[in-house]
This record gives sequence, structure tokens and C-alpha cells, in this order.
Amino acid sequence: MEFGVFLNGYIPGPAAHSSQHEHLELMREAQYVVFADKHNWKYAWFGEHHALTEYSHMSAPEVIMGWVAAQTDYIHLGTGINSLSPRKEHPARFAERAAMLDHFTNNRFEWGTGRGAGSHEMALFNILDKDSTKPEWAEVVREIPRMWEQYDYEFHGDTFTVPYPHNVLPKPYGAGHPPIWVACGNPGTFTTAGEMGIGAIAFNFEPIFALRGRIEAYKNGAANCTTPIGQFKNDNVMITNSVICCDTREEARTIALRKGRGYLVTMVNMYHDTMPKSQDAIVWPNSPLSLHDLIQDPNVDANELLDGIIDAGYMLCGTPDEVSEQIARWGDVGMDQLVFGLPIEGLHHEEILATLELFGDKVIPEFDKDRTHSTDHYRAAAKPKFAPFNNPLPTDVVWPTVIPESALLPLG
Repeated sequence: MEFGVFLNGYIPGPAAHSSQHEHLELMREAQYVVFADKHNWKYAWFGEHHALTEYSHMSAPEVIMGWVAAQTDYIHLGTGINSLSPRKEHPARFAERAAMLDHFTNNRFEWGTGRGAGSHEMALFNILDKDSTKPEWAEVVREIPRMWEQYDYEFHGDTFTVPYPHNVLPKPYGAGHPPIWVACGNPGTFTTAGEMGIGAIAFNFEPIFALRGRIEAYKNGAANCTTPIGQFKNDNVMITNSVICCDTREEARTIALRKGRGYLVTMVNMYHDTMPKSQDAIVWPNSPLSLHDLIQDPNVDANELLDGIIDAGYMLCGTPDEVSEQIARWGDVGMDQLVFGLPIEGLHHEEILATLELFGDKVIPEFDKDRTHSTDHYRAAAKPKFAPFNNPLPTDVVWPTVIPESALLPLG
């Protein structure tokens, strides 16, 4: 199992309306990744959302990735996710940016895709029918690998066109291309992702054991995939979760019972209407169903309640040894990558850094014995999929006979 972090520009409360505090949180989230890079974490995923106040102020993940890439050398950086509607942005832009990031991360970019998680942010781009983005994603995601390979890309499709041949630049760096992923909220998407040979990004707004069937559907689809949409099959399921890892059991459990935890989920339930709601289904601005509030009831045993939440797989909580035992108890759920959202709700900045270091140094080595990323292993098997040219080269072209002496390669 591999491990990562997920950043979304989460800025709850009045700070969301202060540019100074907005700046502080965005810079902190970037710094978390730089810090995690030194403590065995393999992946950092950056959300892309639009006009989702408090929940996510990260609208341009590629910008923050460039800042982070310059200060890291191990951790992979992924979009979580690019929504692919051509009405929002022409698909050639996705191919260009992904390839550019492939260069400037030195093959550490992971391309996460999807159709968009909610109608509110889609409406910002005048997309008023959320179901219309399904066929758009299906067409675009298959065409990007062709843009990465071909020198005379042309396309006349149902959702976008490139009217005559263009060479979409730059091309990905070296052999292969960035690994491809898709966000999976509904069961059918897991099967589709496996059959297409791309990774699945999943979110546990329910007990983690409830995802077993969907992961099995993905793995069955991947096993039957003989023609991935890209140059290689990315057989990977990533699942998000929550973690509180501290030196002592008492400290971790005290943090888990802090007031206001669960506020984020109320926003997920409000904004994301293309995936199932959490089981409590509480929608912002209604008060979150936090443990702090539940234990005010004298008939509720705080420790028993917290143990039940941990046992259900909603979160990891405790010392490094306890957290390792909790992960081991999940057994055959089947995930390949476990990712935790940052900032960890309820933890202060220094506590988040402490958790990243403690979990990274003590827990990750127990489960991840291979320093090489699984997606690097898959990419090493990449094979060109398309002919370099769609059309025969013209015979009447006059080729240049002189180029600058400073050119990196001479003619011929």
C-alpha cells in the first residue's frame, strides 16, 4: 500500500473572506507537501474546484504544483481532479499543461480526471445539465493520449473539434506519459475505470468496508482490460480517509473529540450532487454531527463511540502502532493507495506537521517497502499506441537547409 495527501484549499469560517488568511492557508497547504516529501509520502493530490466558498479555494492546481515541484524531488503531484468539459476549457489545454508538468516535475505528474462533482461549480461555466458532462469526459479522456503522441492531431467529435492538423506541444517527457486517473463516486464508474486501464480515485463518505464491492468491480474490470486508453495500464485504486496520529493515545483521541470536526462533510453534502451523500446527510449550514456534540449527552460513552467510528474505517486515530493495527484490520478491502485530506480537520498547523512526520516515518515503512512509485513501474512498460502521423507526409514540402548553429540538434 502507498500513501498520499490531498489538498483542497479548505478554509472554513470567516478566514474564507479574508485575502490574508486565504493566502496563509494556500501557502501552508503547499508547504505541507514539501514537508511530506521528506517523510516517505509518495503522492500529493491537489483539488480543482470553482466558486465553492470555504470548502475549496484551490481553482488552479497546476499553479501550486509548479511551486511545489521546484522544492521537492520524490513525491508525485496529481490533479484531483481536472473536470474535462470542453465547455469549460478546450481539451488541448489539458494535454499541454499535463505534458508541461511532466517536464517540470521530472515525470512526477499524475493526471486525475473527472466530469465535475457538483452542479454549482459547473454552472459557473454555463453548464446547467450536470449529466451532460458524462459523454464529454468519455470523449475527451480518450483523445488526450492521442494528442500526446501524434504530430498532426486532428479531431471532429461530438463535444469538441480540432479542425485541421496541429502538433499539440510539448510532448510528455521521455518514454510514456503521465498516469491517468478518474474520480469514482458511483459504482459503475469503478468498473468503467478498470476496463479503460486507468486508476480510480475514491472517497470514503461511508464506512471503508462499504467500498469493497466497488473496488472488486474495478479490479475485475482492470483484469479484463486488454486495450488501455493510454500507453500502459494504471491498475490502482486510491481512497481518501482521515488520520490523527500522535505520540500518545490520549492526545490523538482528545483531538478527535474537538468541537467542529465534521464541518467539512456538511459542505461535501451541499456542493457535491453527483455522488452519494455521507450517511448522516447533514448539509451546511446545519451543525455538523461532531463527536464533541454527541458526547455532551450523558448517555453517550465517548470512548465507545470513537472506537465504533475507528472500527468502521471512517478514520485512523492513535499512536503509530495503533494506526498501523487499524490499517491492518481493514484486511482485503483492496485499496492500493491511502490518502488523507489536509488540513486535517481539528488539528492546528504544528499538529498537522507532527502527524505528517510521525505517520510518514513510523507507519508508512510498515506497509510500503518499495521506494519506487507503482505508477513509475506501470509507466516503465509504456508502449506507443498511435501512429506518429494520421496522414501521409506531403511530397512537395521544401525542408529547411539552414538552422541556427546553436540548435540543440543539427539537421539530419
